[in-house]
Amino acid sequence: MPTTLAITGAAGRMGKRLIALAAEQPDLFKLVAAIDAPNSPAIGQDAGTVAGIAANGVPIASTLTGNPQVIIDFSAPVATRALLLLCRERKIAMIIGTTGLTPADHDLINAAAATTAILQATNTSLGVNVLLGIAAQVAKQLGEPYDIEIVEAHHNLKKDSPSGTALSLAESICQATGRNLDESLVHGRAGTDTLRKKGTIGMHAVRMGDVVGEHTIYYATPGERIELRHVATNRDTFVRGALRAAAFIAKQKPGRYSMANVLGLSSV
Repeated sequence: MPTTLAITGAAGRMGKRLIALAAEQPDLFKLVAAIDAPNSPAIGQDAGTVAGIAANGVPIASTLTGNPQVIIDFSAPVATRALLLLCRERKIAMIIGTTGLTPADHDLINAAAATTAILQATNTSLGVNVLLGIAAQVAKQLGEPYDIEIVEAHHNLKKDSPSGTALSLAESICQATGRNLDESLVHGRAGTDTLRKKGTIGMHAVRMGDVVGEHTIYYATPGERIELRHVATNRDTFVRGALRAAAFIAKQKPGRYSMANVLGLSSV
């Protein structure tokens, strides 16, 4: 039986691609609900038509209709918070791709995970999630003599900075090397006293044009430099990862999961 889905932000860039790519795999996925903001002009329209595919008979609504196994949420923190309460109450599994979440939001995720399966990821690209482990391993093996800098680039409409993926990369490196994340990060540099401090991790954000997502980690010491880089050329890479995660999370018991679990990089 296919996994039944509800997709939030159904009229947005990610939502439309989720609807379109899920429709390409009818044996694996069935869309039963599409949600968008109450003031969206797409409310009441057929979700398939809005996504640029054949009509699928699922109207876009401002609230959840039907009883999906999984909600895929790429929206905004305020919408994610409301959905978490709903998923907790109705025991609906949830994929959270929303970025810009606060520590309080993660407390809400933990609370919801007590009654249903929740997978939260700053990036659902399979390549990025493999990179998270590699970045940590390289930092640990190279050790303190190597300076670490992270540069991320996204389109000019992205609201949060640095990106959730860049922060996840830094967190992975800090965990592997015994650093404190908050104390280690240096966000950009400006002024007359910006001499690099040992053990810090530089974090730099670029916003331009229609860049989908680029992340580069530099490891440098006198005489050599290593660069690890991931480039997303279209959003479908995130969509495919999210759909793979949905198929995974639909079969899991209550708890908090990550893309590492989906990829078999971490035990469930």
